[in-house]
Amino acid sequence: MLELKELIASETRKIDQVMRQDLDRFSADHDQLLMSILDYGLFGGGKRVRPLLAVLSSKLAGCRDERVYELGIAFEYLHVATLFHDDVIDNASTRRNRSSVNEKFGIVGAILAGDFLHAHSMAIIGRYAGTEGLSLFTSATCGMADGEFVQLRNIGNLAQTEDDYFKVVMGKTALLIGAACQIGGRFGGADQNQAAALSEYGLKLGCAFQIVDDLLDYTGDPSSTGKRVGNDLIEGKVTLPLILALKDADKRDKSWLYEVFQNERSRSEQTAEVIDFISRYDGFMRARKQAEKIITEALARLDCFIRPEDNEILVIFKALAAYVLTREK
Repeated sequence: MLELKELIASETRKIDQVMRQDLDRFSADHDQLLMSILDYGLFGGGKRVRPLLAVLSSKLAGCRDERVYELGIAFEYLHVATLFHDDVIDNASTRRNRSSVNEKFGIVGAILAGDFLHAHSMAIIGRYAGTEGLSLFTSATCGMADGEFVQLRNIGNLAQTEDDYFKVVMGKTALLIGAACQIGGRFGGADQNQAAALSEYGLKLGCAFQIVDDLLDYTGDPSSTGKRVGNDLIEGKVTLPLILALKDADKRDKSWLYEVFQNERSRSEQTAEVIDFISRYDGFMRARKQAEKIITEALARLDCFIRPEDNEILVIFKALAAYVLTREK
């Protein structure tokens, strides 16, 4: 992580600077409560992965247009908008080890600020990426909402398959990351083959990211993740480690797990036992192996970028892939 931070430090500083400049341009014309919420929500942490990928994808395609940073911030705006709304939906009181926006400013403020960021992000994409980019961006946004609906419908459903899981993952996480890479690449002049490769890299990076996120829900340190152990389990979300463990579980263990999943209280009281169940059936190990395989496939898609000047950026793409597998929060 330290190596990655050093590699991207100048880029993330530039992204933050451009966001500050963008907000300053219209701060006088908008309500100051809105501006306070945006400042609090946008600059309270975050690794800027999505705008970074848009910028780097553009540069990998040969772009030297500084306006790519203005394009890139749209992806951070949309991502943060979804966080505002997610915390309202989940009634979350914290985000990144401090009060969530809804906790600090109220539910109405969080929803409206999220709406503002969503609308503003679309305007930016339309300005810099045209109708093609806006179509990709809105398609990803619709997919994000659809993925959440699929997950909501499947709460507590232990009959889910890996395909069901990845449909949710594609919507919730991967589509926006893939769109950042593809739209950034097209802005930079990538041809169709290069744009498709960048999109696939982003989609696979997003899938692996979510698998690791789901692993951390069971195995992470709450002081690092900011969430209690088994939070997704308690909410009834059936993620890859559990799906894989269930595939090999014997009839008795399956019957026990179905009993546990009957209500939130039993899931909460038996979290440790469910973790032991997943471990006994190698659910954690097999989920991690899937994430590693997906990351290998993601990196292989970048083989079409062979110019010597691409190497410096490819090093960052590889470091991001490594970070996804080794992150602790």
